[in-house]
Amino acid sequence: MRDSHLFLVGHCQHGGAGESLGRRTNGLPRTRSAWAAIVLSGVGWVLSVAGSVQAAERVYVSYGILERSIPVASLAAYARNGTIDEDLAVYAQYGNPKQLQQLKSVLLARADVKPVAVAQFLYTPQGELLLKRLGQVIQPESRDSGFKAIRAALILAAADRDGLTLLNILRQFPTRGLRIDVERSLQIAAALEQLVSQTNQATAVVAQASQTEQAKETVPIGQLPDLRQRGPFTWKKQTIALVDSSRDAVVNPPSPTTTAPSNGRLVTAPSTDSPVHGRSIPVDLYVPNLGPDSAATPLPLIVISHGLGSDRTTFAYLAIHLASYGFAVLVPEHPGSNAQQLQALINGVASEVSEPAEFVNRPLDITFVLNQVESLVNSTPNLRGRLNFQQVGVIGQSFGGYTALAVAGAPINPQQLQANCQNLENTLDLSLLLQCRATALKQPIPPLQDRRVKAIIAINPITSAVFGQTSLSQIKVPTMIVSGNADTIAPAVPEQILPYTWLTASDRYLVMLRGGTHFSTLDSTDSPNAIPLPDEVVGPSPVIARRYIDALAVAFFQTYIGNKPASRSYLSASYGSSISEPPIPLNLVRSLTADQFTQFNTSTAPTAVTTQPAPPTPATIAPQVAPVNQ
Repeated sequence: MRDSHLFLVGHCQHGGAGESLGRRTNGLPRTRSAWAAIVLSGVGWVLSVAGSVQAAERVYVSYGILERSIPVASLAAYARNGTIDEDLAVYAQYGNPKQLQQLKSVLLARADVKPVAVAQFLYTPQGELLLKRLGQVIQPESRDSGFKAIRAALILAAADRDGLTLLNILRQFPTRGLRIDVERSLQIAAALEQLVSQTNQATAVVAQASQTEQAKETVPIGQLPDLRQRGPFTWKKQTIALVDSSRDAVVNPPSPTTTAPSNGRLVTAPSTDSPVHGRSIPVDLYVPNLGPDSAATPLPLIVISHGLGSDRTTFAYLAIHLASYGFAVLVPEHPGSNAQQLQALINGVASEVSEPAEFVNRPLDITFVLNQVESLVNSTPNLRGRLNFQQVGVIGQSFGGYTALAVAGAPINPQQLQANCQNLENTLDLSLLLQCRATALKQPIPPLQDRRVKAIIAINPITSAVFGQTSLSQIKVPTMIVSGNADTIAPAVPEQILPYTWLTASDRYLVMLRGGTHFSTLDSTDSPNAIPLPDEVVGPSPVIARRYIDALAVAFFQTYIGNKPASRSYLSASYGSSISEPPIPLNLVRSLTADQFTQFNTSTAPTAVTTQPAPPTPATIAPQVAPVNQ
């Protein structure tokens, strides 16, 4: 997880913002330069929250009983023509040219977001939680919570012809002045620094464990074919439109219907204009073109579950790669949490990015798709008996990673959710905003495991609250967890690394992408509904990350559902090291335990911040919520 976006102008000549407050009298800054650093830090905090807020006429920066201000007009003049008036000069003299240039860039950066999209998200439960978090730091003159004013400023700025820029948000903020609570912002920053430090230490532990395993291995790396390259088979894709009439429909465009005509091919036909009653689930089936001699052996079958706001094109690259190695691949689209659902939110049709029921619906989608496609395949002459529906592998990313773990045998854990979903306004783990929506599920929650699933890969999964140790320990099938240590959505330590140690399956693997983000393995280039992400968000070299997934998925599923035990050689620290390349190196390990992380206090999930009355240091900011084993 990276924190370089925080305190863009707050470092000044004193180093970090926390360091600039090092000399105090009764807990207060002692020098004029330290106070200038605080003011610039406060402005930096505002700038760092994606253009969230500023004041209409003045920005007031408060720390304890002290308060200073800077006119918005001074910031505007500097942003537009580089003018530093006497108000800004008081603070600018303590910043270097690079920091001042960063200030100018951030003031003028424009986010091309439609106002209805901003409004719709900010009125969702997740959006309101984030606004309340900002409202602890950024407040109107009245010192009330600022979350409503922040929301108004964002919506009005997005609707204005000048667009969603920081300066425009300043003009639209609905009070004359805006206060920034530096003390609270430093507490949040200190907690973030602690999480970053823990992630760095955990990364080092994983890297060391990988080296230790390599020293014990005798893997003939030079003799192994490169599984990152496309396999020997061509493939064909067929789209199947399924409707589960037993479950409620989700607002999505009508899908085509599926027929199995007498010529023995699965095809799609246009739907009628009549509404679809039930949950519509389009599925892409990728089948390798094998020779006639292979017809007697059923093809191993893999299901790929996309993440929140994605669709079935996101991992088309992986489906094609697996098909080229002789796997049949099913890629369903989850209608309640796909890219169309995100568009429905933006268009005002949906009220949430994903309804709580999707925690149940997604695993049920996998079971329903397997049942229906098996029936269709058995009624299609040239496919009958070709797919092995009793030896199924599942791959999922993010919300899809949750889905894979659920169908593999991890039940939703209401007790863990209750324990972890307190004080969400303070959370540093953004994935908790999604996970904790599962607290609204109707009870009892139905069984979600599908016993046909014999091996899974979970990429950037969300786990800490919805499962916890008790649930994850119930998974008995071979499991691979893929994590990125720069994942700011589902942080590596609480959501993947520590949960990996809770697995009890004898065959378990942790893959760490150093520098990998939540989006490193995604490919949305072919999705008509995908929202483009900046390169800084996607992270370095996603092509390399996708090649890693290609190779490891082939090796993993050849080993556990493809009846090719020799492929186990690829599932080694040595192989991981052999394909690792900058700028996103890879470590693969099997032997981690929870005891290896107790030295830096990851036994408590770093998901919340405790408000302290005194100026904090990283040592005084402790995680507030600990995993509870029920």
